[in-house]
Amino acid sequence: MSEMTANNGGPTVVLVHGSFADASSWGGVVQRLEASKIAVKAIVNPLRGLESDAAYVASAISQTPGPVLAVGHSYGGAVVTNAASKADNVVGLVYVAAFAPDEGETLGELVGTSKESALMPAIQPSSYPTGQGAETAMEYAIDPAKFHDVFAHDLAQEESDVLAVSQRPTAAATLTDKTARPAWKSLPSWAVVGKGDKAIGADLVRSMAQRAGADTVEIDGSHVIMISQPAAVTDVIQQAYAAVR
Repeated sequence: MSEMTANNGGPTVVLVHGSFADASSWGGVVQRLEASKIAVKAIVNPLRGLESDAAYVASAISQTPGPVLAVGHSYGGAVVTNAASKADNVVGLVYVAAFAPDEGETLGELVGTSKESALMPAIQPSSYPTGQGAETAMEYAIDPAKFHDVFAHDLAQEESDVLAVSQRPTAAATLTDKTARPAWKSLPSWAVVGKGDKAIGADLVRSMAQRAGADTVEIDGSHVIMISQPAAVTDVIQQAYAAVR
């Protein structure tokens, strides 16, 4: 967890990563927010299921002193959509190449509606022990040979390859759990669309942002826009920060 506690009287920015990633994916954004003296946490998203992950993130947010601006990338957008409804100190949401589902929707169903997503043919299933005796459950990772094209095509191949071999698998429940009451219906929101997003699909990210009434910025880049374009993403977060401060 990366954290800075002095916040200039404003909210703490809580960054929530998505599937196949970890908190280090926010490195460039964290550096810029800290340079602006904005309090920031990049928290761990368990990637075990939308319901349980939202509960975990809601707890982390609730234990953060003062107001929070919640920022989610990819699957992390769905997590903050649910978590912010459980934590009463969230004052705004920022979606970065992210899901912004409505009540009753699943991410698996949503991604299937995109004409630009290449994610599902690229994922590889495996099983993991649940800790309940011999019980196992399904999880997914992106085929490393397809990772660069689907997930991070605007990064150097060498950088993308490091992400591919260090990716964190995501449980099948992240795609099948249904969204509860979405926080974007009661909180102001902002969104960043990577125009070349082939994971969620730029078309789906755009339509969800529009449905949420988010103040939306489109940037040339891949699904990992916060890595390839950290300055542009930080600018949007700072705009949101100024609005809810």
